[in-house]
Amino acid sequence: MDFKLTEEHIMIRDAARDFAKNELLPGVIERDEKQEFPAEQVKKMGELGFLGMMASPEFGGGGMDTISYILAMEEISKIDASASVVMSVNNSLVCWGLDTYGNQEQKEKFLSKLTTGEKLGAFCLSEPEAGSDATSQRTTAIDKGDHYLLNGTKNWITNGNSADYYIVIAQTDREKKHKGINAFIVEKGVEGFEIGPKEQKMGIRGSDTHSLNFNDVKVPKENRIGEDGFGFKFAMKTLSGGRIGIAAQALGIASGAYELALDYSKQRKAFGTEICNHQAIAFKLADMYTSIEASRHLVMKAAWDKDQGGNYDLTGAMAKVYASKTAMDVTTEAVQVHGGNGYVKEYHVERLMRDAKITQIYEGTSEIQKIVISRAILKG
Repeated sequence: MDFKLTEEHIMIRDAARDFAKNELLPGVIERDEKQEFPAEQVKKMGELGFLGMMASPEFGGGGMDTISYILAMEEISKIDASASVVMSVNNSLVCWGLDTYGNQEQKEKFLSKLTTGEKLGAFCLSEPEAGSDATSQRTTAIDKGDHYLLNGTKNWITNGNSADYYIVIAQTDREKKHKGINAFIVEKGVEGFEIGPKEQKMGIRGSDTHSLNFNDVKVPKENRIGEDGFGFKFAMKTLSGGRIGIAAQALGIASGAYELALDYSKQRKAFGTEICNHQAIAFKLADMYTSIEASRHLVMKAAWDKDQGGNYDLTGAMAKVYASKTAMDVTTEAVQVHGGNGYVKEYHVERLMRDAKITQIYEGTSEIQKIVISRAILKG
């Protein structure tokens, strides 16, 4: 086993770290407070190649491996999880899905703009009654010959108002159940497509989350991804990779909170010495560091499995469920290490604690991950 990063990996990690500190850190508290989408920062992320890292160079992508992607995700997430979820959705769910399953025309028309940040993507699966139960799609896409007629509602959509292209999962033939589901590319601004109000969220407040309404939206036949009935498989395979990205986000949130707590513990004094010298604090730091390292190895293993072309459903699920729990545990303890200051915005850890919770919910709840894990281990 070789746990060393390549020179290219280190270069990518360091570039992401510098970008996060120089471009994302200034104003991150204010953006969270105002629920302001980091439009300028996202544009720069596109220019630096962070929005299409794994996509084919032929279509403007970086052609990088998943390890490179999660290293960058961790560094961005240490500072601003609202920016990193934009990066995650565009990379994992939109660009990767189109690059892997889209046809040549779709890649030329849509992917080449998404990889550079010229356009932004959104992935639309969840509905009011079809969150974890993705097979129960109420959004319908009726085949009208040369086009589909799309009707329904999608909820909790990241990049809901900022996206230009939306990958929408919808039911074409209810009798076929999951085999009657399709995936479509819908462009912003088409007739009948309405964007609902922005959600008022506990965390990742800079990310714009909206519900979307489709009322007799005409979708050209050429905008369907894959063969008829491929949509559910497309969604599940795409989400499997997306979970690795969210696991990396959770890892980054935990790492960012730990680093802040470690630095603070070396400066804050109580009872005549720095608080890191008190066993109560030192043991907290030890537990935090251990959980983060365990999470990092799980995330790296899932990314490695994906890069090797193996089945990463199990390792991705394990990485997400463990890293997201670590994010919650570590951020809570980071607030505790800071004491009263941990409850104050200027010290950042309270924001990271609020941001951490969503990693246990979106792109498959922790309960869904445990279903995936238990089914895999029981099959043997």
